Amino acid sequence: MSFEIPPSVRPVRDAVHAFMTERVEPAEPVLRRGDEEAAALMAELRREAKAEGLWALGHPRELGGGGLPFLDYVYVNEVQGRSEFGQLALGTFTLQDSLMLHRYATAAQRERFLEPLVRAEINPSFAMTEPGVAGSDPTQITTTAVLEDGHWVIRGRKWFTTLASSAAYTAVMCRTEPEGAPPHRAFSIILVPTDTPGCTIVREMPVLGLEGGHCEVLYDEVRVPEDHLLGPRGHGFAIAQERLGPGRIFHCMRFLGQAQRAFDLMCARLNERRAFGGPLADKQLMQQHVFDSYAEIQAARLLTLQAAHKIDSGQQARVEIGAVKVVAARMLNAVIDRAVQVYGAEGLTEDTPLGRMYRHARAARIFDGPDEVHVAATARRVLKEYAEGRTWEFALR
Repeated sequence: MSFEIPPSVRPVRDAVHAFMTERVEPAEPVLRRGDEEAAALMAELRREAKAEGLWALGHPRELGGGGLPFLDYVYVNEVQGRSEFGQLALGTFTLQDSLMLHRYATAAQRERFLEPLVRAEINPSFAMTEPGVAGSDPTQITTTAVLEDGHWVIRGRKWFTTLASSAAYTAVMCRTEPEGAPPHRAFSIILVPTDTPGCTIVREMPVLGLEGGHCEVLYDEVRVPEDHLLGPRGHGFAIAQERLGPGRIFHCMRFLGQAQRAFDLMCARLNERRAFGGPLADKQLMQQHVFDSYAEIQAARLLTLQAAHKIDSGQQARVEIGAVKVVAARMLNAVIDRAVQVYGAEGLTEDTPLGRMYRHARAARIFDGPDEVHVAATARRVLKEYAEGRTWEFALR
């Protein structure tokens, strides 16, 4: 494979980069307020993205998206990730959910949820994690759904359901099969409109002090029609894994966009700032920050592109995805930390985006599976090769 950005992708990637740096990033102070002015500004950014052919680039063309192939979109997602608002402004926040519905939704579900999702007329939400249950082991999910008179009756409590308070529906992972069923065939995904009686937002949960629309939701005798089941009954884990696998690649590429932005800020600061008789760029300890950050960003980027290449070629790439999720999240934390250190006290304030980026980066080591789970799963898969008499030949992988 080649790690060069394909010539066919370069123009759209450059256009997205310009859109991010010239319009989205300068708008961040207003967008963070979440008020009416922020909503109007986001609506304007979306109109501009649509007018310039930058809307929903990774969504299938038949859904109204840009139809970029997976690997091409990975390169675009890298620059889109420079800002936390990039996905929202460019219509790609819904990509994982849209692809999930595109594959498994019925005709009625597609009309009600999928089509307006791609047009950004509604928001999705996905509910898996529960309070008091180890999110790293989803076979412990306690939320249940029982069929009664042609309706699923859902009982349970979820949390960290992102944007549940503004979503039109939530895809709820719940146990539908009896005790004794194989753990990974005991759960299903049910589409629950958020205005269904019994579906109650308990609270929004700030993450490290940042409001991000992460909600705790109570499902108290929530009744939805039987046809709100997404995909085959008992296949919830398989569907969720399909949603999460490519999604982790998208996450890692956005991590790289954030790391690039932090690296840019750090290097500019080192050249501009003077102390102890010369620019900070001349100080060897500061040069160490640049070297370490360069090496870590490049290593994470190549690992991510190689994992994306394997997925694009039809392989599951479980080892590669597990490895890069850990490496990229750790890299992002380290690079932003060094940039904060270079900025000194200013890096701790709202005068730069680094403090906010730093808090998002720390959360990245937990969401979509904590580092420890990916480390263990990846190591087990590699060790299994040796246990069965093979080796892990990197040159062939």
